[in-house]
Amino acid sequence: MLRLGTAYAATLVAMLVLDFAWLGTVGGPLFKRSLGDSLAPNFSLGAAGLFYLLYAAGIVYFALLPAFDAGSWSTALTRGLLLGFFAYMTYDLTNLATLRNYTVALAITDMIWGAIVTGASAAIAFWVADMAVKRFG
Repeated sequence: MLRLGTAYAATLVAMLVLDFAWLGTVGGPLFKRSLGDSLAPNFSLGAAGLFYLLYAAGIVYFALLPAFDAGSWSTALTRGLLLGFFAYMTYDLTNLATLRNYTVALAITDMIWGAIVTGASAAIAFWVADMAVKRFG
């Protein structure tokens, strides 16, 4: 239970820190430049919070549990990269198909970011959970 709880908390913190850094420096301005007035003036804190809470659970289930079984941080990284790519690809290609101002460059950039942030969060969470079990176990 310690491993799962720590993995979830570490995933959530890693995802929040990495994503907020990305959105504050590169991602946010890129979306603003591409979508302009299509963006809401303020993001919905409730929807954003629900996304992070649920997505972190998905990372734990699809990337970290198999990595714990394998005893391998590289499994967490690889499965996280794949999960992030497919999740963000679904969002980005749907937007590309349905939104007038959504660009190919924006979709590709966001898919790459989704893979990176998910893979990195999974790898970080694996390491933190592994250390917690070794220390407090």
